[in-house]
Amino acid sequence: MDISGLDSLVNLSLAGNQLHGEIRVSNLPSLRYLNISSNQFHGGLDWNYSSLPSLQVFDAYDNNFTASLPLGVPDLRSIRYLDLGGNYFNGSIPACYGSLAGLKYLSLDGNDLRGRIPSELGNLTSLRRLYLGYYNVFDGGIPVELGKLIHLAHLDLSSCGLGGRIPHQIGYLINLDTLFLHTNRLSGPVPPSLGNLTRLVFLDLSNNELTGELPQQLAALTELSLLNLFMNRLHGPLPAFLAVLPNLDTLQLFVNNFTGGVPEKLGGSGHIRVLDLSSNELTGTIPANLCPSNGLQVLILFRNFFFGPIPESLGMCLSLTRVRLGQNSLNGSIPSGFLYLPQINLLELQDNHLSGPMPENSNTSRRPTQLVHLNLSNNSLTGLLPSSIRSLSSIQTFLLGRNQLTGLIPRAIGSLSHAIKLDLSCNGLLGSIPPEIGNCTRLTYLDLSQNNLSGPIPPEIAGIGVLNYLNLSRNQLNGSIPRSVAAAMRSLTAADFSFNDLSGWLPDSGELAYLNATSFSGNPKLCGPGSNNSCDYVAGAPRSGRSHGDFELALALALVLSCFALALAAAGRARLQRGGSDGATWRLAAFHQVDFGVSDVLECMKEGNVVGRGGAGVLYRGRTRANGDIAVKRLVRLGSNGHDRRLDAEIQTLGSIRHRNIVPLLAVCYISGKTNALVYGYMSNGSLGELLHGGGGERFGWRRRYRIVAAARGLCHLHHDRSPMTVHRDVKSKNILLDAANIEGHVADLGRAKFLLHGGGSECMSATAGSHGYIAPEYACALKVDEKSDVYSFGVVLLELISGRLPVGGFGDGVDIVQWVKRATSCSGDNVGHIVDLRICRMPTMGEVMHVFSVAMLCVQENGVERPTMREVVQMLSEGEQRTNLYSPLSSSSSCRRAGQRR
Repeated sequence: MDISGLDSLVNLSLAGNQLHGEIRVSNLPSLRYLNISSNQFHGGLDWNYSSLPSLQVFDAYDNNFTASLPLGVPDLRSIRYLDLGGNYFNGSIPACYGSLAGLKYLSLDGNDLRGRIPSELGNLTSLRRLYLGYYNVFDGGIPVELGKLIHLAHLDLSSCGLGGRIPHQIGYLINLDTLFLHTNRLSGPVPPSLGNLTRLVFLDLSNNELTGELPQQLAALTELSLLNLFMNRLHGPLPAFLAVLPNLDTLQLFVNNFTGGVPEKLGGSGHIRVLDLSSNELTGTIPANLCPSNGLQVLILFRNFFFGPIPESLGMCLSLTRVRLGQNSLNGSIPSGFLYLPQINLLELQDNHLSGPMPENSNTSRRPTQLVHLNLSNNSLTGLLPSSIRSLSSIQTFLLGRNQLTGLIPRAIGSLSHAIKLDLSCNGLLGSIPPEIGNCTRLTYLDLSQNNLSGPIPPEIAGIGVLNYLNLSRNQLNGSIPRSVAAAMRSLTAADFSFNDLSGWLPDSGELAYLNATSFSGNPKLCGPGSNNSCDYVAGAPRSGRSHGDFELALALALVLSCFALALAAAGRARLQRGGSDGATWRLAAFHQVDFGVSDVLECMKEGNVVGRGGAGVLYRGRTRANGDIAVKRLVRLGSNGHDRRLDAEIQTLGSIRHRNIVPLLAVCYISGKTNALVYGYMSNGSLGELLHGGGGERFGWRRRYRIVAAARGLCHLHHDRSPMTVHRDVKSKNILLDAANIEGHVADLGRAKFLLHGGGSECMSATAGSHGYIAPEYACALKVDEKSDVYSFGVVLLELISGRLPVGGFGDGVDIVQWVKRATSCSGDNVGHIVDLRICRMPTMGEVMHVFSVAMLCVQENGVERPTMREVVQMLSEGEQRTNLYSPLSSSSSCRRAGQRR
């Protein structure tokens, strides 16, 4: 595209049109505003800029430019706004960019720039906003000359590999309202000179290697709303001035070495919304006035040494949504109302010394709460389980193990219809298991072990058809194991009935037949093939197996069906050769500019061009008229009327997507009004699954493996850059394809994609889509899907990359790669060497592998609420060798696009 010679043109905008190819603009003497952002332009921008003498605004954000930054830009003497971010520009920042004296806005972030940040940028004294981070990797540190940019209001140098100290000259930038330096390798103390930045509203120095104490001079930052210093090596007490910053909204200091107590007046202003002090060495009591005006939403204090009671005021803080106080030394009782707050969705109080009863819901309306995850395990709670647990009807994870609860399990337990994991083990519960437990049809994990339960196992428990883990051991249960448990629980992979008083014949069919004898030990009256107790066969005892006649009938049916399938296949091949059974004409609809037609597509659909076969059809490799490569998927119809909703989803999704890390759908071929072939860009290196598990793993080094994680950007685009949000639902290594040039990962096969139309909230599916070993727990059991389901699947892919192992198989009965990794490493990055693929040659520093491992373990957390978003996954994976041991909400400037979400 060449635009030239329009002498009177003042404003030219091509933004957001998905245009591609190269572009050149010249000889436009009156042009002031040029916007070509959010397209697919490639190549470079080496134009004749002297022929654009009036240009003031040049916006080329979010394209695919791959050359060096254009050297002619300094010829734009009138330029005020320059945005070349969100591209793939390489090389270094030209020092001559420092000559743009009138420039007020400069964005070069989200590229592939290297070298040092030139000190000449300090000459841009009119500059108001400067963005240089994200995906760029700069040598050295922050130039001290940037301290001359006295008019600067926004400085973002995040996630670009900067080392060294933060120059004290940054304190000269007295007009700054935003300073983002997070996710680098900055070391040394926080400069006291930052206290001069009295207009500062957002300060993020997180995820670096900063040391020392917080300087008292920061008390002057009275406009501060966001203060992120998490994941550093800061120490000393929390200064008292943190409690009196009048506008502080977000304070995140987690994963440091702070000591002492929390300032007593913290939160007194009523403005604090997010407070995260977790994983430090803090002690003392939790301040009583953290939520004076119902503004506090997130309170995270786990892994410290807090003692004393939980303030009663927190039980009345109606704004709370997430509370994590576990792994401290808190005592006393749980405040009344704390469990039943109207907005709270996550509450963790585990591993403390809490006592007293689990409180009843004092709210007379008894409205259902929003609580999804409740962990009260490993405390000293006593008394009865309250019947008001029925108001926790949204709960998915309910953990009460290792307490001192007594009395009966209330029948209200059946109201927890959304529960996925229920653990009441190691208590003193009495009486029988209520049959209403069978109403919890989404449970995958049920542990009632080590109580004093008695009576028979209720047959209604078999109604939990998706249960994976069942532990009823070490109780006083009697009677026989219901045959319905063996017949209906098809998902059961682990069960323990040991040390009860069970009796009778042990069912020898269904999933129980595969359990080890230790699962039934300690029941001397229980006999049968699956136990260590032999008993004589008696008439009427249940037998498994089928009659000889049934077998012959099944064999005959199989032969008939096989012949029918062969006949259909032969007829399909004949129709393909004729071009259509009814003589109809093939038609092609393209989503891109293409250099092939229907005849080229039909020509490639020959047996000799087959590169893959699957349930959806046959995949061929073809050539375009310009001798390029394409992939053609010849479809097998799934619907009896030729209508395939999965196919419609793939066309609807892929046809509108233009993203570097998503395999492009180039065209669709129709015959008789029905889609019969899809044409994609060809990925010559096959899939990640084939490369890892198909015999090529020994040639697949770590550096090449790490490039695969670029596929995360494709998923991130689906989740965060599209409306409505698109969830893939079948993320796996076989659906990540690798290009020829860079072995970069591309997301493929969106046939199971789902649009989330209601603000991205989870939706219930009628059936599970996905592949065994990759499916998130909440999706497998409750058929609830959201973007966090994709995050779990991507975490499994990362574990495949590290270990070289398939997601299932070879780990033992019922064990997948996630469970195996957790057992082998105890979830610690220090033990990652136990699982690393031995075929990887030239292993890099273990720190880099540990980093990817940490990200993977965040992704595969059992509770979807605790998983990061794909935007945060992309940011963390771009960090390189950074410490990432715990998840907490990341900086407000998190990014998934090349340059981040700053608009």
